[in-house]
Amino acid sequence: MKFKVVITYDSEYGGYIVDVPELVGCMSQGKTIDEALNNIKDAIRGWLLVEKKHGRFDIHEEKEIFLGEVTI
Repeated sequence: MKFKVVITYDSEYGGYIVDVPELVGCMSQGKTIDEALNNIKDAIRGWLLVEKKHGRFDIHEEKEIFLGEVTI
């Protein structure tokens, strides 16, 4: 599965905030871009598992998470 992510730098936090617009409420953060991207992969997996458990998001087969676009 591919998901567009939006990365913004938060000077108050001193790091990067990552949002997945397609997955409402799925966000993460990290002090570096690499850390933020690793964290959002975990957040996406968790979001998908919870949605699948509650029958709100159907996943027919397990796929590797791919982060498509990054906007800074």
